[in-house]
Amino acid sequence: MTPRTVITAYAASHGADRVVDGCLALLAGAALEDDVELSRVLGGANADWMMSGGEGEYWPRVWALRGLRWCWDDRASGAVVAALGDHHWRVREMAAKVAGAHDVDAALPALAALHDDPNRRVVAAARAAETALVR
Repeated sequence: MTPRTVITAYAASHGADRVVDGCLALLAGAALEDDVELSRVLGGANADWMMSGGEGEYWPRVWALRGLRWCWDDRASGAVVAALGDHHWRVREMAAKVAGAHDVDAALPALAALHDDPNRRVVAAARAAETALVR
């Protein structure tokens, strides 16, 4: 099953607010262990790996943004814009994808700043998001 399928099914059965709230909490620094069930939905088997000491402190933020990609609420806009400035490129890349997918116009200045990002995947995601936003 794809992340989209798993996340949308979970939102349908447990409520979109629970998904969005959990994603926002992860972006704000909450631990995966704070909501193990949702963490497993967002990160799959890798969530258990992370909770048992796996490396990559940025993964929960990537998973949270991926959750917002498939279960959106406009109140997440500020957190998505903030994530465009994250220190890890995977977080910036996913934040750009979410901003473009959900018409987060407030992200335009941050997306423009990513044109000089050292990671080409971030640059590509930022440009794609800008294209989606200016249509």
